[in-house]
Amino acid sequence: MNGWLWGATVLVAAFVPLAVLCARLPAPEGIVAVEAAGVDAVLALLLIAQGTNRQPFGDLALVLAVVSFIGAIAYLRFVEAFREE
Repeated sequence: MNGWLWGATVLVAAFVPLAVLCARLPAPEGIVAVEAAGVDAVLALLLIAQGTNRQPFGDLALVLAVVSFIGAIAYLRFVEAFREE
């Protein structure tokens, strides 16, 4: 196990407080924790890709970065539309 994988382990452990915040906060405020978890996941996947010398993890991290941002924007639009009714 090298330093890259140890760093990925620390980032994966950081998901626990973010998951607690996502569960406890209301939807519009909890989206900040969801975005932070997305960034955390992207960085963890990049560290795993570097630590294991496998490029597909890096590709997955880049796709996750785009998809998590688009998903958060779509979720906020859904919550806003639901709140107006």
